[in-house]
Amino acid sequence: MEKNKFVVRFLCLLAMMAVLCCQGRTAEAADTKIAVIDMKEVLSASTAGKRAQGLIEQKMKSLQASFKNDENALLKLKEDMEKKGSAWSDSVKREKATEFQQKRKDLAEKQESANEELKKLREQNVNPILKKLEDIVSQVASEGGYSVVLPKNVVLFSSDSIDVTSKVVAELNKVMK
Repeated sequence: MEKNKFVVRFLCLLAMMAVLCCQGRTAEAADTKIAVIDMKEVLSASTAGKRAQGLIEQKMKSLQASFKNDENALLKLKEDMEKKGSAWSDSVKREKATEFQQKRKDLAEKQESANEELKKLREQNVNPILKKLEDIVSQVASEGGYSVVLPKNVVLFSSDSIDVTSKVVAELNKVMK
């Protein structure tokens, strides 16, 4: 019986401490200003982001054009194998199948290399923008009295009044002309 009273008193003490701690945290939370930023919008609306995206798209189009001949050759070989395959000897069928597999492998390697090239190009053009954005977001946050700036895509709901995307885009355009 004495042990039960002790447990009950201990639990009551813990509950009171939790309530007191929460009241202090509530006061702190009321002083915390939070902002959100849409990073995709910043990169697509800013001058520097548009320039980087243009370079990447231009390179992507040139790489796709270089693949076109290889893809056409591969399709033609496949059509030939389907149409003329019944008339070919087994050795010719094996040669054509091997040739087809090799061409497909070469194309896949070429595409993988192109993807790596695009990734490097993206890093070269977007990383400097992101580096500048860190300073700009810090500046906008301190000027607006924000304690926290979160990416908009991780927030379930936010009011438009706490969205600092347009301010950040304007500052980025000033800094990276």
